[in-house]
Amino acid sequence: MTAYAVAHLHNVTVNQGILDYLHGIDATLAPFEGHFIIHGGPREQLEGQSGGDLIVIAFPTITAARKWYASAAYKALIPLRQQGSEGEVFLIEGVDANHRATDILAG
Repeated sequence: MTAYAVAHLHNVTVNQGILDYLHGIDATLAPFEGHFIIHGGPREQLEGQSGGDLIVIAFPTITAARKWYASAAYKALIPLRQQGSEGEVFLIEGVDANHRATDILAG
């Protein structure tokens, strides 16, 4: 099942730490088959208010996502990201194509 690393970053300042992070992150994803599916960009706000940047990285499994986040290569980049941003970062599993909204009620 596809899993996602999601970050909602606020107060992003493009400083040297962020630049070094951006230049380094792609190489950390490759060994775990991770790839960006959302990386900031313009949004069309339909309801409520939200600020900051949304980043979503897809991995083939939650295990791959966990291994990426725990890898030495990515751990070395985390402080660089934190030098120029604040926010929430989490991993979450996706659902399959047959998922229906009421499936969450069975749990």
